[in-house]
Amino acid sequence: MVRYRARRGDDAAVRGRLRALAGERRRFGYRRLGVLLAREGVMLNHKKLRRLYRLEKLQVRRRGGRKRALGIRAPLVPAIMANQRWSLDFVSDALSDARRFSVLCVVDDCTREKLALGADTSLSGQRVVRELDAIAAERGYPEVVVSANGTELTSMAVLAWAQRHGVTWHYIAPGKPMQNAYVESFNGKLRDECLNEVLFTSLRHARAVLAAWRWDYNEVRPHSALGGRAPGSLRMPPCSPVSRPLRAGYAGVLRPALTQAARDGLDACGRDGETRLDQTEKHRDGGRGGEPGLRL
Repeated sequence: MVRYRARRGDDAAVRGRLRALAGERRRFGYRRLGVLLAREGVMLNHKKLRRLYRLEKLQVRRRGGRKRALGIRAPLVPAIMANQRWSLDFVSDALSDARRFSVLCVVDDCTREKLALGADTSLSGQRVVRELDAIAAERGYPEVVVSANGTELTSMAVLAWAQRHGVTWHYIAPGKPMQNAYVESFNGKLRDECLNEVLFTSLRHARAVLAAWRWDYNEVRPHSALGGRAPGSLRMPPCSPVSRPLRAGYAGVLRPALTQAARDGLDACGRDGETRLDQTEKHRDGGRGGEPGLRL
């Protein structure tokens, strides 16, 4: 029985030139390299060209997306002093007209202070950097910042900010929010005690309520990890006026206020059973006149 045995010519010279061209034009595929070979008088069938291209393992690798901030992935040690480490995360909510907005939460891991609650419909890397600079203007820059891997926090603006101010940026492992436990714990309290209690009529209203709630959290609310002390007591002198009632009045919007019983740690029921944010209520059925609506 006679079988045909293929005899291919020696393509060493062509393969060598193909390697050289691929080294000069690293992002060129086999079609563009074939055009360059044809200009030099080397005419190859596209099937043979691709076979030689693959034999030389010259396939162009796809880029992994835009360049992002890398940060560090070393284990973190507990923060032992104020301003040593900040934690960042985002929380989302909706206004009464169903428009979504996000809240940037910044936490001091040592004192548990809430350094910022920036609310907006869009929070880019540039906006995050502006919020951090505003905090640093009062407290100075931290040694380490911990965050997740969202696009806002892996942008070039964040990378440049960290390098410019000598701040080490630590990214937690993807899908491991427990590695950012301080701010995740705060997010749960923020949603339970504030976001779920208030129906925000506008972005201005949301910012006002968040500012009032942040002040109360830092200066009045007892924190279990601090032995019942408020986070602000670790940085403020004993004469700090933390006993003053929290009253924030806003024309044309709801008025958030904490009752004296809430400041004293008592379980007092306000109108319709409200206990934390007095005079600020969610949309409820059975409002005045039997119609659902906001109560002022």
